[in-house]
Amino acid sequence: MLPYPEIDPVAIALGPLKIHWYGLAYLTGIAAGWWLAMRRSSHPWSPVQRDQVDDLTFYVALGVVLGGRVGYTFLYGGERLVEDPMWALRLWEGGMSFHGGFLGVLFAMYLFGRRHNIAFWKLMDFVAPFVPIGLGLGRLGNFIGQELWGRATDVPWAMVFPADPLQLARHPSQLYQFALEGVLLFTVLIWFSSRPRPTCAVSGVFSLLYGCVRFFSEFFREPDAHLGFQAFGWMTRGQMLCIPMIITGIVLLWVAYGRQQSTAATEKGK
Repeated sequence: MLPYPEIDPVAIALGPLKIHWYGLAYLTGIAAGWWLAMRRSSHPWSPVQRDQVDDLTFYVALGVVLGGRVGYTFLYGGERLVEDPMWALRLWEGGMSFHGGFLGVLFAMYLFGRRHNIAFWKLMDFVAPFVPIGLGLGRLGNFIGQELWGRATDVPWAMVFPADPLQLARHPSQLYQFALEGVLLFTVLIWFSSRPRPTCAVSGVFSLLYGCVRFFSEFFREPDAHLGFQAFGWMTRGQMLCIPMIITGIVLLWVAYGRQQSTAATEKGK
């Protein structure tokens, strides 16, 4: 086994004020996304102008935080929400859902697009490549905070998390997700979006690839204790939520390239 590198989940403590690594991960992800958006906004095909990036970042951050928390509360909170409704407001106790955050960003981009008169899918194509930064850093925050650990295993790189009451050797699944949802997804999307693509294509690649890598990584992640396996005796809640994303990604790519071929055929026939 590999020893778990115990790191205090509290990065900065100023009296009663405690700033966790998980929170810093989100802030760093938002800052990095802002920097990349500023650079990308200079491209002639960018739907977002440089002076709109600050406003866009605010909308994205709001969508991520509110959507992520509300999504986790209703998708994973279950009995805890019924027993303690105020728990939903205690963000410092952890608990964010990507799928909820994803829906939050969709709604935020709809509002931003209406305000600035930017087509929704062009805006989503612009934002999608920056999302994996926050996803990857968030998984590192999960690892440091000893949450969302993996299933029991005997692989040589297994770890025993000190906070695990069962003290089992487990997959460091947070690091798997960091590599897949963060590094891999970011690399593919940055490359794919580095030149003009049909509208919806970048969003389609994001939705399809994220759904696939998250579905795969869930095989190594311990299901939430209060949820367990949800379908067929092996499928988790996270995997179930990935299926609509995979289907959506396929549909978006079909629409994007189907429209492009139709346009090319029409121009050729003129």
